[in-house]
Amino acid sequence: MKKIIISIFTIVLFFSCKNEPQHLLKIEGKLLPITSEITSNKNIENFVKPYRVKIEKEMSNILSYTPINLTREDGELESSLGNLMADMCYQEANPIFNKKTGKNIDFALFNFGGVRASIPKGNITMQHAFNLMPFENQLVVVELSSEKIKELITYLINKKKAHPISKQVSLVFTNNGYNFKINNKPLNDSKTYFVLTSDYLQHGGDHMNFFKNPVNLYKIDYKLRNAIIDYFKETDTIKVKLDGRIRTK
Repeated sequence: MKKIIISIFTIVLFFSCKNEPQHLLKIEGKLLPITSEITSNKNIENFVKPYRVKIEKEMSNILSYTPINLTREDGELESSLGNLMADMCYQEANPIFNKKTGKNIDFALFNFGGVRASIPKGNITMQHAFNLMPFENQLVVVELSSEKIKELITYLINKKKAHPISKQVSLVFTNNGYNFKINNKPLNDSKTYFVLTSDYLQHGGDHMNFFKNPVNLYKIDYKLRNAIIDYFKETDTIKVKLDGRIRTK
């Protein structure tokens, strides 16, 4: 049986009868093994139990269903789970942004490392949603210049990872460079673009520095995890595929 060891340190101080400064004499350490022989505190267990039962019940609630395994690693430059994550966040956040500003989000982009867990074929529970996004990240919309979008494209080319990006984008790597379109239109140097991402990435997380210092930053008060949960609740069966939104020619 494995033992858990706790280190107990005893600090011995020298005390004087007079009001003089105290002096540290020595520090002694002792290792105390914690085994199954140590009994738990029943009062604490009884207090915690109803909360634990309630949380376990909520985490097991079925939200949706997936007929295939959803993972971030089933494609080279895109993935089933990455595509789903970007698309569902776009779908849930765009109406909020539109109501707030009268504008529409052009596309969504997140990072490969932000996809924290796969979802196996079968029922999708609340626990899966929390495993997928265990952090308290907020969704934000950044207004970027065409130059910033070009930096974004360069980042994707250099990283060559399946970063979640929504279906409004088509990026094809070619021998001579790349072809990039948003909603089937090439990049317009005179326009700015509204990109949905997380507050973590907007601050330069995962070296996505192109999100810093945008033309405008819009906070929509909507957690990324809540967008995921809302989408699952609204969608009986998940339909997602690798559609070539980012690919090599």
